[in-house]
Amino acid sequence: MSEHTYPATPNDPKDATAPVGPNPGNAGHSTTVGGGKAASDRHSLTLGPDGPILLHDHHLVTTLAHFNRENIPDRKPHAKGAGAFGEFVVTGDVSKYTKAAVFAPGEKTRVLLRFSTVAGEAGSPDTWRDVRGFALKFYTREGNWDLVGNNTPIFFLRDPMKFPNFIRSQQRLGANGLRDANMQWDFWTLNPESAHQVTYLMGDRGLPRSWRHMNGYGSHTYSFNNADGEKFWVKFHFHSNQGVESWTGADAERIAGEDADFHRRDLFEAIEAGDFPSWKLSIQVMPYEEAKDYRFNPFDLTKTWSHDDYPLIEVGTLTLNENPANFFAEIDQAAFAPSNIVEGIGFSPDRMLLARVFAYGDAQRARIGVNHDQLPVNRSINEKNVYTFGGKMRYEHSGWEPTYAANSGGRPYADNDGVAEDGWEADGAMLRAAQTLRKDDDDFGQAGTLVREVFDDAARDRFVETVSGALAGVTEPVLERAIWYWKSVDETIGQRIEDAVRANTDGSTDAHPGLDAEGAQAREPRTIRETDTNAAK
Repeated sequence: MSEHTYPATPNDPKDATAPVGPNPGNAGHSTTVGGGKAASDRHSLTLGPDGPILLHDHHLVTTLAHFNRENIPDRKPHAKGAGAFGEFVVTGDVSKYTKAAVFAPGEKTRVLLRFSTVAGEAGSPDTWRDVRGFALKFYTREGNWDLVGNNTPIFFLRDPMKFPNFIRSQQRLGANGLRDANMQWDFWTLNPESAHQVTYLMGDRGLPRSWRHMNGYGSHTYSFNNADGEKFWVKFHFHSNQGVESWTGADAERIAGEDADFHRRDLFEAIEAGDFPSWKLSIQVMPYEEAKDYRFNPFDLTKTWSHDDYPLIEVGTLTLNENPANFFAEIDQAAFAPSNIVEGIGFSPDRMLLARVFAYGDAQRARIGVNHDQLPVNRSINEKNVYTFGGKMRYEHSGWEPTYAANSGGRPYADNDGVAEDGWEADGAMLRAAQTLRKDDDDFGQAGTLVREVFDDAARDRFVETVSGALAGVTEPVLERAIWYWKSVDETIGQRIEDAVRANTDGSTDAHPGLDAEGAQAREPRTIRETDTNAAK
């Protein structure tokens, strides 16, 4: 058996592969995965110095086997992202709407917030034009509550059947593995419900300066129920206390080439320096009965609620003040799912939300494992009594207690019946159809309002440049349908886009990452700061 010396001496002939220079001072002792003392992390066990490696070098075999398996599947979508821990502090009183402990006056709750892009792979640049994920895990004293949203209050779709096809249309062609503007616009224009979100995406907020300088939204409609059994519908808004700022298209592309991890780095370094980002949480509350005859479907994820009809109500402040100690353990393995819910908060007839209640949790079971909820980053802080059993990597267990309910062994189990306190009534034949249109329901109205009443002249100019650039290379009949799409949003803006496209006056494709090899320009970055918005007020 070969002789080992600890610590190694760099110029010792028995350690010829050691780096030249001072010993770093940490050579000495490591362990195997079983906890025993490891023989060497530098040399494999061989038959003589020039002989073959021996199979019973279990430390080598385990090291290689673990290396082959150390990655877990990327999220699909939202693969590229990062996050941090922090605290949510209630500053308002919304107890008349909900009995959830997380919203009790003065309550403080630890949180984890993960930011992400949607379409890009794990190695893609942070600053590509895309929607940003805004996924929150609240470690409440009543269990984990996950709020899975974006930096926009709406989404591209209202029916989950379309979701996998939508994501594929924004990613890569099956034949050559390249991104393709034609298939993106083909999908969007064949699904005009996307117009509101695409208008957001092509506007300034499609290129946030940083994760700290963007808002977050629960997007979906949820329900609240209070201690008296009353029910309400609610939407969540997190407004950045740093203000909302965006990059120009050219600067975002240049940064993507210089630092693909720009947003990840910005967040980590800000927190490391003690510059803790924060957001003000406000809610919109709709009385339960008003949803039945509101002028448009309040459960349609492609729509926002009017702030005149339902003003913002302040709830509290979210502050990020703690970077993860280990990115893989605490960010990659973080599992967010809207099925993580607590008393006082419930779901709604929002079709996309109801599908995500299943799909997100199932995605985590496929990605991390059936017992992912037992990992430290996902484990709730309250004591659990769960009737699940077995599965890979399970270490929380019920001991000798019964593994079934009902039982006579004294282990408590849930046995409620009757009307669900967070439910709603519904009736009708089983069918496949779009939701019933209401007085103000249409696909283009709110997108048009965004262009005409929210954007200013400069924002509209940038919008035309972005959309016309994004349509460069799009072929018929998709191009003709795209012109119709934007004229349906707003006749004037659609005509400007058509004129720019037909004249081929803009070759930029900053809206579609990976399609413009020459778009990055070396110049000083210019940020676009919003002034007349809820976030700025």
